[in-house]
Amino acid sequence: MLLRVAAPAEQVVDAGADEALVRRAQADAVAFAPLYERYLPRVYRYARARSAGVDDAEDLTQAIFLRALAALPAYRPRGVPFAAWLFRIARNAVTDSHRRRRESVTWDGLPEAFQRGEAGDPAAFALRREQIDTLRELLRNLAPEKRELLALRFAAGLSSAEIAHATGRSEAAVKKQLSRTIQRLQEQFRA
Repeated sequence: MLLRVAAPAEQVVDAGADEALVRRAQADAVAFAPLYERYLPRVYRYARARSAGVDDAEDLTQAIFLRALAALPAYRPRGVPFAAWLFRIARNAVTDSHRRRRESVTWDGLPEAFQRGEAGDPAAFALRREQIDTLRELLRNLAPEKRELLALRFAAGLSSAEIAHATGRSEAAVKKQLSRTIQRLQEQFRA
């Protein structure tokens, strides 16, 4: 049985609507709430994928949004989507958190669909559990920058263009690295 990891559906975010919300929030911090609500699930999933546990992910998510709110007055679009700007802040917050803790990050933030057992079928549950453990080990052995790209793509749901803006790489380089990393994971998983 082959475990397939599908990319999250591209989220259609109206950049014009984001920019209008940003302009309002720059004038009045209370107006940041719609941006917070729009991006909270994606930021949390990213933080969860990059942290050791639920509590750490919640603390990290809070820190990310506090940093974003504090930096909002200086935000200028300059052709970069708000999501990319926000996830650059998220990446920096994760990096700072890891530097402070110096602990190994586990990959317990897999999507819930991978964590559910097969109800009533112990053999299917055991097989699924084994597949998840194998995938966790493969991900744990990846270079941190590759895990980062996977977290931005699958946990945060960012497009390749948004990842490119957030990481300072070209979109082509991001697509190529993601493609190679996923292909290599699939090959290792099948072995």
